[in-house]
Amino acid sequence: MPARQPRTDLSTHTVENQPPPLCDYNLYDRDAALREGLHREGAGWAEERVRALATELGSERVLELGEVANRNVPELRVFDRYGQRIDEVRYHPAYHSLLELGISHGVPSIAWTAGRSGAHVAHVALTYLFSQVEAGVVCPLTMTYAVVPALRQQPDLAPAWEAGVLSTSYDPRSLPASEKRGLTSGMAMTEKQGGSDVRANSTRAEPASSGTNGAEYLLTGHKWFCSAPMSDFFLTLGQTPRGLSCFLVPRWLPDGKRNRILLQRLKDKLGNRSNASSEIEYDRAHAWRVGEEGRGVRTIIDMVHHTRNDTVAAPASFMRQALVQAIHHTSHRRAFGKRLIEQPLMQAVLADLALEAEAALVLSLRIARSFDEASDPAARAFCRLATAVAKYWLNKRAPGHVVEALECLGGAGYVEESILPRLYREAPLNGIWEGSGNVICLDVLRAMAREPETVDALLLELASTRGSDARLDAAVDAVRAALGRPQDLEPRARWVTECLAVALQGSLLVRHAPAAVADAFLASRFGPDRSRAYGALPRGIDPRPIIDRAWPV
Repeated sequence: MPARQPRTDLSTHTVENQPPPLCDYNLYDRDAALREGLHREGAGWAEERVRALATELGSERVLELGEVANRNVPELRVFDRYGQRIDEVRYHPAYHSLLELGISHGVPSIAWTAGRSGAHVAHVALTYLFSQVEAGVVCPLTMTYAVVPALRQQPDLAPAWEAGVLSTSYDPRSLPASEKRGLTSGMAMTEKQGGSDVRANSTRAEPASSGTNGAEYLLTGHKWFCSAPMSDFFLTLGQTPRGLSCFLVPRWLPDGKRNRILLQRLKDKLGNRSNASSEIEYDRAHAWRVGEEGRGVRTIIDMVHHTRNDTVAAPASFMRQALVQAIHHTSHRRAFGKRLIEQPLMQAVLADLALEAEAALVLSLRIARSFDEASDPAARAFCRLATAVAKYWLNKRAPGHVVEALECLGGAGYVEESILPRLYREAPLNGIWEGSGNVICLDVLRAMAREPETVDALLLELASTRGSDARLDAAVDAVRAALGRPQDLEPRARWVTECLAVALQGSLLVRHAPAAVADAFLASRFGPDRSRAYGALPRGIDPRPIIDRAWPV
């Protein structure tokens, strides 16, 4: 049999009509809406810190870390090689590298350590950038950020933990907190039988020592979701004779022994693959009470409220990254004689995606400012209601937005080498975290009923653009009319929440965005030719300045 001759003509292997890799760019410098918003909302002083993280996040090295961390999911190690129970999770080194990057740049700490106005805006800007590259790591970063106000409700306990939480040193070692350079926090609230109905929790808390402040308890029970189980401590809920109470549960005890937090299994999740989420059992686990006994929900709600700040930023982040991928691809790919981005129908899709992404970001940054202004009663009232409204709506918009961006790439967007499948799997998560859509809408109604000043504050915000556009005025009037019929609100809670969110976005864009962006948003979201599908823009909208603003080619 004659020897096979090597091929000399490799012309079929020539790669043509494909975009170059999108890497080694600065996520902040290429985002005009973020640059403007950072200064507008009071965090211009943090620009160099934000830019420094954005430079690293756009590097080929860090983008690769995000991909590798997702391809190598965490591994549960219940026992060591000698049969000793250790209840640990082993992560790929890429995950640790990313977590170290986030902590060293102050993602969880800047809001509490900056000591100046705009600190929460700076935190949200950093979170928004980080989530574009790898959202699994953002889970422990968010919980470590959000735990601080809850900790401070127990002054005799907080100092021992707060210093580690606010450290910019990442210490992945499994050791008692006193031996570590920095700490991370987790949260364990939901149980199998209750889910979002935490008052149905059955975990028991028995006093282990006397005392009125930070008293020690022993917890026995299970938690259905405990994310980032390698955190150094967790805030959790348990039943005492006086009712549901909040506790700090350390992973290690001060005497150097492991606490009785037993990891039962890791969740096999749709997305957020690099981050471990677990089911745990407390087997008389030692814990310290945080806040007043019997007022656990009121105590932990401070942590929940601050996690919502990040669950508003996250969908804005996903939409931004999806948009960038779509514009980059269509700017280089040719079909039917010209680049995809030159095709009128593609321009309409890209412009519509850009409108949604900028509207999400401007709302996220405005809400972050209300966290900074929380000492003012009106700002606090606005924050209470607007955060829940935005949490619901932006997370409803993110999955469809990512899908539409993925479709701009065609089959290239559907394969795992693209970041878009990862974004798509990630997109539903924040809409579920600490309360899915119905729970959040009911919380909106609860805030309106129990704290009517929240409605006044939000309507006052909308009044600032009264008379600027008849379509926006009509949308606000419709919400006002609905609020006047409280007996009809519960079945229409989603409609009311959506209308408030989109009206807020429209009002903010009128005040802060270029006229081309604001006018197109109002026409496409409130006008008579509005459509439920992305890319069906009304007549008369020029998509080119909108696309150029989003990602200058």
